[in-house]
Amino acid sequence: MRVVIQRVRKASVTIREQLHSAIGQGLLILLGIECEDTPSDVNYLVKKIVNLRIFNDDNGVMNRSVMDINGEILCVSQFTLLATTHKGNRPSYIHAAKPEISIPLYEQFCKDLSLFFGKPVATGVFGADMQVELINDGPVTIWIDSKSTIRQTNG
Repeated sequence: MRVVIQRVRKASVTIREQLHSAIGQGLLILLGIECEDTPSDVNYLVKKIVNLRIFNDDNGVMNRSVMDINGEILCVSQFTLLATTHKGNRPSYIHAAKPEISIPLYEQFCKDLSLFFGKPVATGVFGADMQVELINDGPVTIWIDSKSTIRQTNG
């Protein structure tokens, strides 16, 4: 599982020119799900994201989490995070999970994130053509791959 986390002042998802969801200050999470991902990837990332200290404290040091600032979270599925670009100029998405795997994991990720966070998480619509708008705060953008992180921690 791969995530790109952006610290935002605000973010929104529009589908067919209709606002679907929007948040104020908090995190925009773009989530890519691989064929081999499991609930353990979900658990790892949910805990990591909610506790990630990337918001400034009173001294201007990134020392607060999204929970600490009472922020909001918007999670959008994005299979293109799994692009392989080794050969040629057209990205391959061979490692992206098929819908029968990725939809349940995306839904579980959003549900678990909301439970761990203690409040609702805004979402996009899986597989929809979405327009995502954001004002990146900082800019702060963090990339986490659950597989490489788990491997580094365990091995």
